Amino acid sequence: MPSPFTGKNRRIALVIGRIVLAGIFLVAAYAKLRPQIPDTPWSVASVKTSLSFFAMEVNSFQILSDRQVSFVAHTLPFGELFLGLWLLSGWQLPFSAAAASAVLIGFFSVMVRTYMQGLEINCGCFGPGERLGPWSLVRDGSMLAFALAVTIVAFLARPKSSGAAGAETGSRALA
Repeated sequence: MPSPFTGKNRRIALVIGRIVLAGIFLVAAYAKLRPQIPDTPWSVASVKTSLSFFAMEVNSFQILSDRQVSFVAHTLPFGELFLGLWLLSGWQLPFSAAAASAVLIGFFSVMVRTYMQGLEINCGCFGPGERLGPWSLVRDGSMLAFALAVTIVAFLARPKSSGAAGAETGSRALA
């Protein structure tokens, strides 16, 4: 009996998978960058304020030095934005999906560690005010499992060819 994930079905699954993963990262970036003070318009100052709020949440995990907290808080949302756009583009999907999986492994590991330590903090995953607890662990664990599945299928879907021309054709076929 043929596998349901061959040919057209695999391509459809990968398109849906990459769009869902892209959405996750784009929403997470937006939630961290958007103005946190009600009725505040978007501006450089409002983004800086939002990043300051996010830095407090990063710091609450009690893992990084102050300098590292500042670096993570000021770069992570833009990294999530880039990764979301990269996934959305479909370009080099196996590698963008692998990057998403790696990032989610890191996030999930830190969340589990923090939860096991009994720290009652806001996780900051999708903006301020979200408590770290069983629900956020289940949600992020599910996102990780989904990202790993997309990564595996994307790598399995790569055409077996040699040379740069084959690799270029393979990246277009997944888009």
